[in-house]
Amino acid sequence: MKTISSLLDKEWYDRYKRIATLNIRSSIYDVTNRCNLRCKGCFFFSSGEHQVEEEMDVKKWEDFIDREKGRGVNLAILIGGEPSLCMDRVEAFYKRLPTYCATNGLIKIDRKKLPDLMVGISLWGGGEDEKILRGRDTFAISSKNYAGDPYTYYLYTITPRQVGKIEPVIKQIVDAGLKVHLQLLSNDESVDGFSWQTSELKDLRHEMDEMLDKYPRTVISSKYYHEVITTGMMMGRRFGWNECPSVTESMDNRKPQPRRLIHFFRWAADLKTVHRCCTSATRDCSTCKDGAAHMSWIMVNKREHMKSTEDLKNWIEVYEMFAKLYRFIPW
Repeated sequence: MKTISSLLDKEWYDRYKRIATLNIRSSIYDVTNRCNLRCKGCFFFSSGEHQVEEEMDVKKWEDFIDREKGRGVNLAILIGGEPSLCMDRVEAFYKRLPTYCATNGLIKIDRKKLPDLMVGISLWGGGEDEKILRGRDTFAISSKNYAGDPYTYYLYTITPRQVGKIEPVIKQIVDAGLKVHLQLLSNDESVDGFSWQTSELKDLRHEMDEMLDKYPRTVISSKYYHEVITTGMMMGRRFGWNECPSVTESMDNRKPQPRRLIHFFRWAADLKTVHRCCTSATRDCSTCKDGAAHMSWIMVNKREHMKSTEDLKNWIEVYEMFAKLYRFIPW
């Protein structure tokens, strides 16, 4: 019988023990239905998930967050809309739970009030792609707002047009004194020229590996994650509805049920409605490229990665990556 200790040497076993006790229990919260951008391909607006009555009373948010904490949540992932438009709600989460805030970076978060809030800034490619998909070059503003911030990184959503052109963007992030995590555009609104071809994904995987090798202090990633997210395959299984771990618990009627995130919910901004999953019910799961969903898919399948030392090391690296991105362990 293969055990964790028999598969790992002391260095890797110590790394395993550092993450084994984290017991991360996350859920996702739409902080607001409003946004100061309208990005082509944004699942939130393209799916109609913003069409609920937004709760405006911050006291009701505080009571809701207290109930979520009582439910066992120890990581609140804030999305939107644009959370920075409602900083009183962000602050309510921050005071009660370990909190991560996804933002476009156009509004600077007050570090006097939220000194170590983990912030992930969305970036959809270089300047021209950003203008096509988002209407403006957001990096020019966000990089000034957050330059050198130790609790901020870029969530760089790579598009097919970026293949072969990633390094200049990475260099800009290095110059801004920030970290970066890589994921792929799912193109929910079928914008012309932004859908993936198999050959592009193959080339991209090699390019992502090269960036990790070249900028290891900046790129927060792993080569196994690159493999899984570009191929959609893990341990001979294909990602999709029957495999996704990030389905809201009360809506998960899959039989048999796959390994999933424990007590995961995705809540709407009315604090009553729940959405199907970490993205949207209108997305085709077979084409989903969501980075967090693929990371979680790997993480919940630890036993499947105990077939060999290499498999288990791959699992540890992905878990460490997730833990770093949400500030459970240091960079």
